[in-house]
Amino acid sequence: MSKKVLMIAGDFVEDYEIMVPYQMLLMLGINVDVVAPDKKSGDVIKTAIHDFEGDATYTEKRGHNFILNADFETINPENYDGLVIPGGRAPEYIRLNQKVIEIVKYFFAECKQTVSLIE
Repeated sequence: MSKKVLMIAGDFVEDYEIMVPYQMLLMLGINVDVVAPDKKSGDVIKTAIHDFEGDATYTEKRGHNFILNADFETINPENYDGLVIPGGRAPEYIRLNQKVIEIVKYFFAECKQTVSLIE
């Protein structure tokens, strides 16, 4: 039976922190459902690219459009073997969502695999 991972993201998630783990997990034969609060399967979230270009801080540029493949409201954390939360701007606001908090608590309580790419 194939493993299944839940990835919670949102607008202006860090581009490479969603794209690379998503593609690598798929290459390993792992099913990945990517969701965002208040979004449905087929909706698009925007990504951001942060880069240090010699300034005192990083710059932020528009990245790709990422198409979600599952509905946030209907996911059940019990159906997943792992959780990935990519960094970027999205965690600034998704961490305030009560369902996101409950999902993260569930994964820690059940000692399931969690990966946070939040800096």
